[in-house]
Amino acid sequence: MATERGPETENATLRTLRVLEAVGRPGGPHPLGHLAKETGLAKPTVHRLLRTLGTAGYVTADGSGAYGPGPRAYALSAVFTADRPTDTDAILQQFQSEVDNTVHIALRSGRRAIYVRKIDGEGPYQMASRVGGQLDLHCTAIGKAVLAHSAAEDVEAVVAAGLPRRTAGTITDPAAFADELEHVRSRGYAVDDEENESTIRCLAAPLLDRSGRAMGGISVSTITFHVPREQLLAHAPRLVDTAALLAPAYR
Repeated sequence: MATERGPETENATLRTLRVLEAVGRPGGPHPLGHLAKETGLAKPTVHRLLRTLGTAGYVTADGSGAYGPGPRAYALSAVFTADRPTDTDAILQQFQSEVDNTVHIALRSGRRAIYVRKIDGEGPYQMASRVGGQLDLHCTAIGKAVLAHSAAEDVEAVVAAGLPRRTAGTITDPAAFADELEHVRSRGYAVDDEENESTIRCLAAPLLDRSGRAMGGISVSTITFHVPREQLLAHAPRLVDTAALLAPAYR
């Protein structure tokens, strides 16, 4: 049995950070036994801390007993590395320069998603979104892209919790919402046509894991009276390709 490493007085915060560091090491997702060995902590302790981190969105389980970084961990990483661009940032920056509007990456966390990357456009209008901020799934382009590539029970849970109206364009009828997700699946991208905020139109594609389920999405956000709908939709093929390039970084 693994034994606790370090002084007996090491507090829970340091143990939690030790587990989070191990989860984020290359080669993940990591199984529980590997994390226990890496941290020197007993399996029950690691499992308990993983549950706590998972509930908070810092760790995700892949369904086979292995664990990887969650959306809040990626958001925290983005804050710490804001002035040190990564390969992911280079891909996102190239895409942003092509579309010339604000681009986001958000990862799912329960019934919401969390922004983990954002690059603002250079136009006169700025989006109020921020890294670490949350967004609803039912009325945003990223959210619909995620739900369209999620398990049926996950979609049912979101619908059962309600589809609150955010604007006159929000889809609140479950049947109409199901039809919308089917359209998203068939074309490979989602559109938020002033469904979350008036005068804001977004285009999003999912970031898919190895099984084809959505971990999150990448989006382009525009002002409706500044960028015509057709101009935004013209970016869809490039958006889908960029999502495929970025997805491995979050698996």
